[in-house]
Amino acid sequence: MVKKILHIADCDKFIPPYIQFINDNFNSKEHEFLLKSGMADDKLDSSSNVNLARQSIFSRLKHYLNFFIKMHSADKVILHSLLDIKVVQILFFSPWLLKKCYWMIWGADLYTYQRGNKTWKWKIKELLRRRVISKLGHLVTYLEGDVALAREWYGAKGKYHECLMYTSNLYKEHTMSGNDKMSVNIQVGNSADPSNNHIEVLEKLLIFKDENILIHVPLSYGPRDYSQQVINQGKEWFGDKFKPLIEFMPFNEYLFFLSKIDIAIFNHKRQQAMGNTITLLGLGKTVYINSNTTQWQFFEEQKINIGNVEKITTLECQIKKENVEIVKKYFSIENYKYQLSQLFEI
Repeated sequence: MVKKILHIADCDKFIPPYIQFINDNFNSKEHEFLLKSGMADDKLDSSSNVNLARQSIFSRLKHYLNFFIKMHSADKVILHSLLDIKVVQILFFSPWLLKKCYWMIWGADLYTYQRGNKTWKWKIKELLRRRVISKLGHLVTYLEGDVALAREWYGAKGKYHECLMYTSNLYKEHTMSGNDKMSVNIQVGNSADPSNNHIEVLEKLLIFKDENILIHVPLSYGPRDYSQQVINQGKEWFGDKFKPLIEFMPFNEYLFFLSKIDIAIFNHKRQQAMGNTITLLGLGKTVYINSNTTQWQFFEEQKINIGNVEKITTLECQIKKENVEIVKKYFSIENYKYQLSQLFEI
């Protein structure tokens, strides 16, 4: 008997590679993907098990109706984040289906609890989310700290499934060329999202402004006004040593860019930028993150050497071979495939 596993998601950048991996490594007939149009539509390959809802009202209504109908016959429902409040509303009015739902925790959908203006609209949405999350049967992530927060903030009782979730979190093999650089390349943040707290980091780097450094700041997606604010401040403080990246890069080009970085600083106050962080650690790079985050706890448990963003006192950046070996083993394609097979098993 063929299993029925239903996936619901926005077509974000993580989704097309995930679908490709599922179709290449598992029985595609067991999986159906209901997607809402998103930033990665053009990366989506045509496939019989993928339904993409475009921007029209009719298409969106059909998308949510299909989700409600197909949930009933599915053996498992994989929720790729809970950012879509309409999905939350459908789940709220279908409590009998929540036990077979698996929440892939993205981070932003969890930390909604802390973010945003606490208006009456926010309170209503959070009421709906709490009722849904508390009754979901399954929680999927590789960060136990996020599961603990879901239980603390939303009363989640679902079973925890350890899973790397997306191919962006896998170890990436890359042969680095010899180090003939004259300057120290520093990456600050991973996007133009204000949660990167760029200016706070740039202020910490002012003590090195007379050193031979280049500060690279990816700003290709996120609010344009905030991006411009970061660029203006960076140029004022560091001049030509400040290098904003405002254009999207193809994956291989971005991987090459990361291979040239010596030090990366991610000043998020929550779980974020894990794809960048894992790739850089897998390349043996020096990485600093906020110590009050769930990923800090995770890296400590994995015995991965990582720096505290509050304690940047040097530009020392030797390749950390021990980190490479740990990342290579845990974030391997073999481990990922095994975790997914356990997740999809009935």
